[in-house]
Amino acid sequence: MKFSHWESKRLLQLATPVFFAQITLVLMSVVDTMMAGQVSANDLAALSIATGIWNPLLFSLQGILLAITGIVAHCHGAKDISSIKSHFQQGIYLALILTVLSLILAKFTPHVFSKLGTSTDITDLSQQYIDFVKWGVLGFLLFSIYRNVTEGVGLTKPAFYISLIGLAVNVIANYIFIYGKLGMPAYGSAGCGLATALVFWAMAVAQWLYCKRSTIMRNLSLLSPFSKPDLSAIGYIAKLGLPICLATFFEVTLFACIPLFIADLGAIAVSGHQIAASVTTVLFMMPLSLSMAIAIRIGNLSGQQAYQQLKAAVFTSFCLAAFIAFFVAMLTFLARDSIVWLYTNNEQVAVLASSIIVLACVYQLPDALQVAANGVLRGLKYTKPISYITFISYWLIGFSLGYVLAKTDLLVPAMGPEGFWLGIIMGLSAAAILLLLSVRSRLATILSNY
Repeated sequence: MKFSHWESKRLLQLATPVFFAQITLVLMSVVDTMMAGQVSANDLAALSIATGIWNPLLFSLQGILLAITGIVAHCHGAKDISSIKSHFQQGIYLALILTVLSLILAKFTPHVFSKLGTSTDITDLSQQYIDFVKWGVLGFLLFSIYRNVTEGVGLTKPAFYISLIGLAVNVIANYIFIYGKLGMPAYGSAGCGLATALVFWAMAVAQWLYCKRSTIMRNLSLLSPFSKPDLSAIGYIAKLGLPICLATFFEVTLFACIPLFIADLGAIAVSGHQIAASVTTVLFMMPLSLSMAIAIRIGNLSGQQAYQQLKAAVFTSFCLAAFIAFFVAMLTFLARDSIVWLYTNNEQVAVLASSIIVLACVYQLPDALQVAANGVLRGLKYTKPISYITFISYWLIGFSLGYVLAKTDLLVPAMGPEGFWLGIIMGLSAAAILLLLSVRSRLATILSNY
């Protein structure tokens, strides 16, 4: 297989707006943290606890709907417009079901908060955040469906512009509801929940307006006529999306649990880990954006049954992912000390965080390859391996080995936080190998039937 410059250019055209959209969405979380932190330490702690519980649920639900991107991309490649409309409408019904599920789960958060052993002042704020933000779930899922459809037909720029609208609404709404401006009550960090709910609905409305004005989207006639619920079609989306949902859940919970297991090592250990985790979250946006572009491109080519071009696109995708990984790793390694000092003035924390970031540089390649393979599989509408490979790699290999290295003397003297990051390197490497093998197997099956 040859590297295709044309395919690489097309992938970058798709991925660049997605990258900026993802960075903008991350900035919303940064804004929440900064503005809540200006109120009090309790408000910042409440926000951290609330989002630590709520965000994994929210992003897991979004993962189910992410299957729509690959489905729509395939239909778009096959020029099957009626199926795009059908999957969009059945996705709406699925979003309603997921919203009801989230509202039911939100009723159990008081029991979770009561088990944390944190002061009632903090948990009350956390619960108030949940009570506000849960009303934005439907808006978030509707936005996700519209975004998945527009990106599935190759329109990745609108999500970036709409995320800018969301960021602007977030800043203004936070200012009003956190600090009690324009006659509104001052909710403190709980106001971030109300602001976030408004942001989700604002982004959903913006996506709807875009689809009404865009010639390409208007020709799809997404909303008319609106069909009745089709349980088999809803089940098809859910079946493809559930492995993505589980993979998201396994990844989010892995990084959420590590601070809990190193908490007894002291504030320096936790702080160093958190800084490195924050940096790597931003770094991950580049391979993640490429993965989303890969899913779109592979879905298009699969729908066109252009299998020779598909092989070239897959090979080019992995080459591009490797190049991005090396670029990110080198840049991060050289700038690691400067980056760390943006977070802390504590020399011990800075030294630890810098050493962990070096380990994060090492796993950029397997991370980029595994997320690229994830995108290929989504584009091929073959998501089944994603969930169990992620669980085995992240938890049975990555977390287990990380715990042994970090907390015990079984293999080497206990390494502290670095041990968990070495476990993550091994887990991501295992995920990359297994997912690449899944891609190879699936392509062989497709080409043998061609």
